[in-house]
Amino acid sequence: MANTPQAKKRIRRNNRRAEINTARVSRIRGFLKKVETAIEGGDKDSAQAALKAAQPELARGVARGVFHKNTAARKMSRLSKRVAAL
Repeated sequence: MANTPQAKKRIRRNNRRAEINTARVSRIRGFLKKVETAIEGGDKDSAQAALKAAQPELARGVARGVFHKNTAARKMSRLSKRVAAL
């Protein structure tokens, strides 16, 4: 258990940051899910639009530190390839 005021503050801050980061990751997952469902439905136009919307969200996740740069690049690459194959 934290004893110093600084350690107590860090615990509060870490909990708040964890909430924020969880919400960010969840939001990005929602954008990726829209691309997935459009691909599953075979609708190329909506899949391209969803992919275009998901790309800056992934980049924002990288900038905010909730995703590693290579993870975002891998996800974008795989989704782009699947959309192009429609």
